[in-house]
Amino acid sequence: MILSELQLAPGKLPGIGPARRADLQRLGVSSVAELLLLSPRSYEDRSTPCSIARSRPAAEPAARGLETPTQRANTYCTVVAHDYIRTSRGMVLKVLLRDSEGTVGALLCFGRNFLANKLPVGSEILLSAVFRFQYGEFQSSEFEFVQAPPTEPETTAPPAPAAGFFRIEPIYPLSGGLSQTVMRAAVRSAIEQYAQNLSDELPEELRVRRGLPTRTAAITMLHSPSSIDEANEARRRFAYDELLVFQLALGREVTARPERPPIPPSDQAQGRAARLIAALPFEPTTDQETVLEEIRADASGPTAMLRLVQGEVGSGKTLVAFLAALDYIDAGRQVAFLAPTELLARQHAQNATRLLLPLQVRVEVLTGSLPAGERKRVQQALALGTVDLVIGTHALLSEHVAFDRLGLVVIDEQHRFGVLQRAALTQKAKSEAPDLLLMTATPIPRTLALTLYGELDISSIHTKPVGRLPVKTHLASSQRADEVYARVRALVDQGTQAYFVYPLIEAGANGLALRDAVGMQAYLSSGAFAGVKVGLIHSRMPEADKIEVMRSFAAGETPVLVATSVVEVGVDVPAACCIVIEHAERFGLSALHQLRGRVGRGSRPSYAFLIYDEPLTDDAKSRLRTLYEEHDGFAVAERDLQIRGPGDLSGIRQSGFLGFRFARFPEHEALLQTARLDARELLIQDEDLAEDAHKPLSRALELFLNQLGGAP
Repeated sequence: MILSELQLAPGKLPGIGPARRADLQRLGVSSVAELLLLSPRSYEDRSTPCSIARSRPAAEPAARGLETPTQRANTYCTVVAHDYIRTSRGMVLKVLLRDSEGTVGALLCFGRNFLANKLPVGSEILLSAVFRFQYGEFQSSEFEFVQAPPTEPETTAPPAPAAGFFRIEPIYPLSGGLSQTVMRAAVRSAIEQYAQNLSDELPEELRVRRGLPTRTAAITMLHSPSSIDEANEARRRFAYDELLVFQLALGREVTARPERPPIPPSDQAQGRAARLIAALPFEPTTDQETVLEEIRADASGPTAMLRLVQGEVGSGKTLVAFLAALDYIDAGRQVAFLAPTELLARQHAQNATRLLLPLQVRVEVLTGSLPAGERKRVQQALALGTVDLVIGTHALLSEHVAFDRLGLVVIDEQHRFGVLQRAALTQKAKSEAPDLLLMTATPIPRTLALTLYGELDISSIHTKPVGRLPVKTHLASSQRADEVYARVRALVDQGTQAYFVYPLIEAGANGLALRDAVGMQAYLSSGAFAGVKVGLIHSRMPEADKIEVMRSFAAGETPVLVATSVVEVGVDVPAACCIVIEHAERFGLSALHQLRGRVGRGSRPSYAFLIYDEPLTDDAKSRLRTLYEEHDGFAVAERDLQIRGPGDLSGIRQSGFLGFRFARFPEHEALLQTARLDARELLIQDEDLAEDAHKPLSRALELFLNQLGGAP
């Protein structure tokens, strides 16, 4: 059995009853396999002898890696006295002890006065503790101990049983009533019962060539390392496993590109794409022209296209997609355009109707909110081939949707869709495999692009249309919020429009005392924006209400729109020149940049005000400083990777697309490249992974793909 198949619930392990099992599930642990792969968040190094006087206080845990910044006291001690001190929490036991160097320290036993019986005067203990020098003595309230075993006469070396205490202990994430003692006991029991009988997913030749420990050894090294280096070696093995399986999945997707007849480009002068370009009031940017040519080169090739177009907000990706779609429509193919929300789908449909209807393109919209009769009409038209371009939401994935001759699938904000969902749409073609064009407004650093998309062809749009001005970004503490409101009111009085964005819909949500969208609409309407129509939009509103609110805002009827991050993606209102983001420190860097991209879409100067609460964490300061200094989305993405590290970027972990436990970037960039090469080599040698040596890896890949298919 391979580890990923070990789906036994951990309920039979020591100390894990129904309540603790629920606590484990909150940590994402619902099986023994997940418990064995639960990575310690840090380690407590008791393996290095250290006296009380030579120990030093704990520092903040390192943001990445497995460093142990604290030098604990790890020593033999004799209890010399008891005392009690009066505190705001009542009388607290104070145990005085002396270590082997003669230094006296004090253990403060908050809430543990019962330790007086376990630490009688004269007893000898093995102690691991974090001491601080305060009030003229060494004090510790963070300690563990066991009774010292007897020593042989005239022997100074630690007795053998001491190794069971003076070692490196894992520090696990906790939830509910879980404790480190319970977690360590459960993990050790899982290792004893199950880890020894696991087969290894990696072919032996590959594992040896890459200098990796066996899976069983890596599990032991992760949870009971003899050194921090050994723990890091275990993490490297598990990171490699994750990256290899992911690259195998992507490699299969690439090698599975089916053949299909080439799609000829539109006529240079008379094709619909050429006519649309001629009708535009502006010239496409060089980047847009380059990406369109890359798409056309794919379309004219013998195999189905699989291309990602990335470009930050306002760079013109949608226009490129429409121009590409016209080539397919000229060739007699249909185009499906999938968007993650109805709001965005309808906005794309409005733009498509405005741009493409004069070119005799038959455009339809298919969303879940359509009346049953209208939905059936659109479905019938698609099946008959009387629709050229359909723009819709998840409703396009319905089993009732069929196409006559589907040639191109465009997926906007593609990271919001699972691999199997986009496959479900491409499989709706009757015979010829359709081409696939993915788009994202969240620029992805090259390392992550390779990780997420493997051999996917990637195009980038860096430049924005001519005339766009950078958004002027201002930072302000919440104490100066009224000044910001007054400045925005002055801009609104000059004819501009403004967004106000909040992290919560209503006050008290999630138990947080934050300004919220519902409350701030009322506050702004009666205060700084009295006499001005202030709209409200959030995710819990009915779809029809959201559409009407956005129509009113886009038409200029509503000068101010209060919103949650529902406006982060796709909302295009060129007259909106100002955005205020309150509690900005609570938004991720990518989300802040996306929100800022809601303005600056016209030729007028635009402004973003980021209002934050103090005090700020170092990460929050870094995010806000980056937004203040950087306007290029690709530079912001690189900085986001540096700040946030492993698999945590917007649109990745949140989407369910990745669930890496061990792979971290940029730390494991070289390992990623190695895994890509190995995956490619394996698929060349044995495309189906059917050889005996590859069967465990094939099973791991199958399980991974099943999990991936559930991504939203």
